[in-house]
Amino acid sequence: MFDLDRFADDCRAALAEDRGGHRAVREVVARTVADPNAVLAGLGEPKRAGVHKLYHSPDLTILNLVWGPKMTLMPHDHRMWAVIGIYTGREDNIFWRRLEGGKVEAAGAKALGVGDCTVLGRDVIHSVTNPIPRLTGAIHVYGGDFFAMERSEWDPESLAEKRYDVEKNMRLFEEANAALR
Repeated sequence: MFDLDRFADDCRAALAEDRGGHRAVREVVARTVADPNAVLAGLGEPKRAGVHKLYHSPDLTILNLVWGPKMTLMPHDHRMWAVIGIYTGREDNIFWRRLEGGKVEAAGAKALGVGDCTVLGRDVIHSVTNPIPRLTGAIHVYGGDFFAMERSEWDPESLAEKRYDVEKNMRLFEEANAALR
């Protein structure tokens, strides 16, 4: 069964081994989501969309991110690397590149299913969609303090850059929960 304390210890040890890089952390996350039933047994079946903090320090943040059915989060950055592992459902990512003037254009995509793991570099801009009609659960590990970092998001219609609005994005999770009821 997934043990949160052990997972956090393994991620911290991997971070130290890789001198703050993501390669060793990716291996820990990949090994963990390779057994999605163990993760579900340890964390429980997702019941609500949300951002659930599992571990938080200045150099490492671990989240259990649960996407609502058909939920989409607009283009945004993290300004730190991220490792994403899916343990139930699906997460589709569109990757964006910066244009002159602060706007972005689509530059690629990656669909992640159960057991998949991927790395986002510190400069990656992405949007996320849960394309299925049920909750998706993913472990997201960030190489820094996810909650303290100043970030950007891009307006989904104009694709203009602006400061990341945490409250607005947290409301998206609550709106997804309201739709579940």
